[in-house]
Amino acid sequence: MTDHPLETTGLRHGTDDPRGLIERIDAQLAERIEEAVEMAALHLLVDLRKRHNRPAPETDSRADRGEFQALAADLLAHLGRAFEAGLDAERRPGLERARAGGTDPRARELRGQIFLARQLPDYWQRLEIYRAAHTEAHLASPPPSTGPPKRPAAC
Repeated sequence: MTDHPLETTGLRHGTDDPRGLIERIDAQLAERIEEAVEMAALHLLVDLRKRHNRPAPETDSRADRGEFQALAADLLAHLGRAFEAGLDAERRPGLERARAGGTDPRARELRGQIFLARQLPDYWQRLEIYRAAHTEAHLASPPPSTGPPKRPAAC
């Protein structure tokens, strides 16, 4: 406890950070969104492996890491489409401006999500609904085929 009961440290976080308040808030939102997407992708990867009787993902496997990254990118793109479909016309130009600041598709989608998180009071509730729909769709789809493609039977 401090010597001065009215002195707090809560408002001084990041005093050594040269970024402004808006940039720090955006960075924290980006971290939370990335974390939510990555955790959802990891859970989906594990669930898909169980459902398709495949071994659990391994941390040192490049193939597993690639599959995880593909699921995370797919979820981020799905979130972008789902939010955009329900977005009113007044906010669409702002979303496009936010996305335009990204350097690659992933960065564009993430910047769009940051914009949406700042604009929509129910952003996190919607994210959870859209994430659940994404998971459901993946779990309902057949497992990916392995091996060479099968040829249709001759008539």
